[in-house]
Amino acid sequence: MGWLTMTRMAMGGHETPKAYLDAQLTYERKAEGDTPFQGLRVLKSVYSGNTYYAAAERYDENGKRIYVTAIICLVRWNTRASDGHIFGYKDMDEDMGPCEASCPRSVLALLTTTSHPFALDWRRRCYRMLALKERRIADGDLIRFPEAMKFTDGSEHREFRFRRDGQKTVLTLADGRGRFKISRLLERRFEIVREPKVAKTFFPAA
Repeated sequence: MGWLTMTRMAMGGHETPKAYLDAQLTYERKAEGDTPFQGLRVLKSVYSGNTYYAAAERYDENGKRIYVTAIICLVRWNTRASDGHIFGYKDMDEDMGPCEASCPRSVLALLTTTSHPFALDWRRRCYRMLALKERRIADGDLIRFPEAMKFTDGSEHREFRFRRDGQKTVLTLADGRGRFKISRLLERRFEIVREPKVAKTFFPAA
């Protein structure tokens, strides 16, 4: 499915992409002819950056759960769009094997079991991403990337000292020189280097 874009008026009173998508994914369609009843409701959704993730429950005419699947929407949100189309989205479900794999644990935890190979692969990728993001890096830790990274000044480095400056993350070289910025740091693969601890020497008072 391609992108669907709309003006604020077309959003039907919903003020945010999340509110609109939650409403679109909550509905009941009565059975007609050979088409059975269809019910869908959002159990949990998270909108972060340019992606919306939802755990959506399919249920029957008695309200009984059939299954819970993940629905992923790419989002464009620009309240200053020159053509007035401030909102756009492209939706897919996990069976399509989306490239976006940063689904929060709170959404993944609500999904029922599946045997679809694309969905299984997507879930594995999401859990791998969570494992990367949930690594605990202490102030002063030395991290090492698999390969050296090249920066705009032409320098290449593989090891960095992790520092916290209030709410900000600062990367320096191992000896404290320089300041470097690496986008989406926690989504990248690196190891925390175990450095030998140097015991302090104490001299008895004379």
